[in-house]
Amino acid sequence: MVIEKSPGLNFALYACRFRFFCIDALHFEEGKSGNLLRGALGDVLRSLVCHPGCPGTKECPERLTCPYARLFEPTAWLPGPSGFADWPRPFVLRAAHLDGRTLMPGTVFDFDLHVFDLQEPALVWLVLTFIEMGKRGLGPGRGRARAERVIGLDANGARASSIYDGKNPSFPVVPQPIVVRLDPFPRPVSRVRVGFATPTELKSEERLVVEPRFAVLFARIRDRISTLRQLYGGGPLEIDFRGMAERAALVELSSCKLEYKSTQRRSSKTGQVSPLGGFVGEVEYTGDLAEFVPYLAAAYWTGVGRQTVWGKGAVQLLEIA
Repeated sequence: MVIEKSPGLNFALYACRFRFFCIDALHFEEGKSGNLLRGALGDVLRSLVCHPGCPGTKECPERLTCPYARLFEPTAWLPGPSGFADWPRPFVLRAAHLDGRTLMPGTVFDFDLHVFDLQEPALVWLVLTFIEMGKRGLGPGRGRARAERVIGLDANGARASSIYDGKNPSFPVVPQPIVVRLDPFPRPVSRVRVGFATPTELKSEERLVVEPRFAVLFARIRDRISTLRQLYGGGPLEIDFRGMAERAALVELSSCKLEYKSTQRRSSKTGQVSPLGGFVGEVEYTGDLAEFVPYLAAAYWTGVGRQTVWGKGAVQLLEIA
């Protein structure tokens, strides 16, 4: 299924939930479940589609049609907006509930995947690669897990369709996309409560944000949604960026209950250590918020800030008043 580009105020995506059965024991380190899954996914996909002598996506003569380049290194092939040295990947993982858990053989576990590339092959490749990943094993111990099913989710996060039933991996069924409307909320809103379920890192003027003022949070969400639309489907948002930014600056941060969580990852390939921390908790904003509510709701699917592909920056719209 190919979604035609449209200037309408909406954001479309695929959302699916994987269920695996542990054949071997699996351990997910605290704060690193999404990173573990993402790393294994990239390694397996590259082994499936790339030639052993591939010089890398930037020099590969097949980069324009390569699924690995499209999903993991889009900067190598995709003509996108200026100002982005590293364009966002077209998917995010939701696996924070697995953090710190050791799963014994026979245990069943789930995780979610949100896909923003609306070209059908992208989702199919991701599903097939996760199935193969389970067979090969993941983590330091290469624990294996059998893919039992993959389901498509609706806008409420409930089951909407079957993508893979555990029997025939050759032809995953592409579900209908979720379409999130970005039109203003239909009634006045003067207060919202927002949760940051996973560590979130925002920057403003090249500095990490300690308390997320609404203008900064909205700007990061708006820009992420617009960029994902421009790169992968729907085209850039046609909105009054300056006017909305000015109105967002009038919204006040009325309550801030955040704590900072710190962890780090070491690349198995380069040895480079990268921070994975950020703030979690809840904040409350007050002001004229009706036009911003849909963007906060959309951020549940996209995440916001750094390292969203691993599941960081998961935003939850907890209360509207």
